[in-house]
Amino acid sequence: MKEQKLHIFLNIITHYFQQFANEELIVDTPYLLENKQPKIHDYTGVIGISGAQKGVVYFSATSDLLSCILDSMGETDKSEDNLVDLVGEIANTIAGNARKEFGAGFYISVPVVFKGSPQSIILPKEERSFIIPVTWQGQVGEIVICLQD
Repeated sequence: MKEQKLHIFLNIITHYFQQFANEELIVDTPYLLENKQPKIHDYTGVIGISGAQKGVVYFSATSDLLSCILDSMGETDKSEDNLVDLVGEIANTIAGNARKEFGAGFYISVPVVFKGSPQSIILPKEERSFIIPVTWQGQVGEIVICLQD
């Protein structure tokens, strides 16, 4: 994946968090991961990508980060269902906005969402993943992008 495409995802996640006036999002230096099992936080939303490009985009976050986002939305219900819904919504927002940038041939699946660490997340073995670590209100998450060029 080229650096220009990585910037698209950086802009998307930054814009997402700008809707909350509380604190600026800190984006740490993106890094490459040979497609071994990536780090997973408490909740993860995975979007499959097909069409002109193939791969996966996912957002993984701690329950504390998701709770802070819900607080910023004025939501008091921090149930597991709301945390699961939120992480799926964030993953879908990231992939949906990427689709606007990459064009109509960038097909996204519905989010697959889970709590905890699954047995594995399947990443294309012939590609490498970019990890974008983020911190907001002292809480952490990350975006993982693995797309064929």
